[in-house]
Amino acid sequence: MKNQVDLTVTDKAANNIRILAASMVEKAKSGHPGGAMGGADFINVLYSEFLNFDPSDMNWINRDRFFLDPGHMSPMLYSILSLTGNYTMEELANFRQWGSPTPGHPEVDPARGVENTSGPLGQGHTMAVGAAITERFLAARFGEWMSHKIYTFISDGGIQEEIAQGAGRIAGNLGLSNLIMFYDSNNIQLSTKVEEVTIENTAKKYEAWGWNVISIDGNSSSEIRVALIAANNETERPTLIIGKTLMGKGAVDANGVSFENKVSTHGQPLGAAGASLAKTIENLGGNSENPFQIFPEVQEYFKEVLQKKQEYANAKKAEQAEWAKANPELAAKLEKFFSNEAPDIDYAAIAQKSGSATRAASSAVLAELAQKVDNMIVSSADLSNSDKTDGFLKNTKAIVKGDFSGAFLQAGVAELTMAAICNGIALHGGVTAACGTFFVFSDYMKPAVRLSALMQVPVKYIWTHDAFRVGEDGPTHQPIEQEAQIRLLEQLKNHSGQMSLLALRPADVHEGTVAWKMAMENTKTPTALILSRQNIKDLPSNGNRYEEALQAQKGAYIVQKPESTPDVILLASGSEVATLVAGAEILRSKSDLKIQIVSVPSEGLFRTQSAEYQAEVIPAGIPVLGLTAGLPVTLQGLVGANGKSVGLDHFGYSAPAGVLDEKFGYTAENVVKEVEALLR
Repeated sequence: MKNQVDLTVTDKAANNIRILAASMVEKAKSGHPGGAMGGADFINVLYSEFLNFDPSDMNWINRDRFFLDPGHMSPMLYSILSLTGNYTMEELANFRQWGSPTPGHPEVDPARGVENTSGPLGQGHTMAVGAAITERFLAARFGEWMSHKIYTFISDGGIQEEIAQGAGRIAGNLGLSNLIMFYDSNNIQLSTKVEEVTIENTAKKYEAWGWNVISIDGNSSSEIRVALIAANNETERPTLIIGKTLMGKGAVDANGVSFENKVSTHGQPLGAAGASLAKTIENLGGNSENPFQIFPEVQEYFKEVLQKKQEYANAKKAEQAEWAKANPELAAKLEKFFSNEAPDIDYAAIAQKSGSATRAASSAVLAELAQKVDNMIVSSADLSNSDKTDGFLKNTKAIVKGDFSGAFLQAGVAELTMAAICNGIALHGGVTAACGTFFVFSDYMKPAVRLSALMQVPVKYIWTHDAFRVGEDGPTHQPIEQEAQIRLLEQLKNHSGQMSLLALRPADVHEGTVAWKMAMENTKTPTALILSRQNIKDLPSNGNRYEEALQAQKGAYIVQKPESTPDVILLASGSEVATLVAGAEILRSKSDLKIQIVSVPSEGLFRTQSAEYQAEVIPAGIPVLGLTAGLPVTLQGLVGANGKSVGLDHFGYSAPAGVLDEKFGYTAENVVKEVEALLR
């Protein structure tokens, strides 16, 4: 237990955080000061006394992780990280400004202590669940010397988001005792009070999921300390610390009257809310003329804090060195896990059954990956036997409470939760994450997919049942607009100037193998594999179809090329390429048309190729017909103004796949009609 002097310094440090947070928002003229001020006590005790990291090596693999869920409380995070030396006062003063490393919502930057990008409520703490799974996965393979804690911070809004249901259920079911979550329960939301929107008993809810729940005064450093000690000693359950805090703690108006617990301080500067920043700073022991400073005694205190953390990290690294000396093969494997290198797989040797669905092709590759990639976790939203992720499961076992030696996560029916967990797995490092469900349910996952793209984490999304050919299940299960939506992310550049997501829709089983090769070799961004339920005929081959399919690595390639300049270009992705091939056979049998057929698994990747290559695949000035099972706009950028994209402008219907192909015009005969009409 700390002595009284330390407690005084602790409280001063918390007030220092409040001053910095409120001043950042005031100077930016936008932001959220109230929550940051209320959560300052917890974040201060956590970072100064419990969170283990190496100040000289912030990317240390064995560090504790802290995941912030309410990204609007970024001033709190930046302020505590300024006390640890990760941000300067100038950087705090430039909060929310162009080029500043202190954006309005945190963006992942482990070197500065920011473990995740947060903003959309509920995802931050769900990523923490993924990181906690990864920690247990690694400890099961390399030993408990690797054990570390995953801390996360959630607000009233995050608790209310539907994703919290899945995160709470899965963490409790797996007994993630390495996960400790602080719930900043201040009863204030952006536009109302919590009591006006819910009457649920949060403690009972988490207890029902199997969590250890501790309720405290969230503004009492001593109660926070006791709760964190208890949470660290818990060995069977994740812990939820419910801290009752005051929104805008320490805020006062111009007359020095308390301005705490006000809705108005949630989402605007204190001055705009009706409080006085100058008086608040004075009330908290600071200098209103120079708010961007660290109190001398706090600076001295954190110098000692950082020294202790350095000593702890040095001792842990020495322990790892001894382990590595005694276990050289395991040490080499651990280094490989964290190298972020693509695995060495002989994809050409993976047997594929001709004419199968591309989901079956995916299953064959996953079966190989399960045996050759030791640091991969695959998950499914209760569809493994249908999305064929069971190809992976059959060669491993499910992760369960007390046994993390398996590599398959049974997520249950929780697509968004599963995707956010995979983001957390990837953010932790050391493990590759993949997850599967039906393509139509990518709608549920889109917020997490977008964060995958923004954070540049290489999660593999396995989306099967890629078209209206789901058939009898009807329009609720038939994706129409989904491909166009996902491919929009291919057009977005991330902050590194790359395509933010690679979306691949293979045209046969061999392209399916190549698509997985591309996904595993893409270690910079997420990859989406869009796969068929129904069987697809293999595309024509001159002998080695897999070798020919390797051309898909350029995003698009010529499947059939005439001897001279083509009269028409036919292009598609996925199942529709085989339909074009069948239509071209009829056209050639009745005319001397010179037809070039192009498979385009990824337009985004194709557009990164040289202008010469693009012109070879789709020559200018030649009519282009595109065929897509989705919205026509999906291929519009490829067919151009003088071409035509044939697709659907309506939802699907319930009927067998073959009947729908006939009714919707996805036949060789209709390809002939469309080409003839285009050329007329």
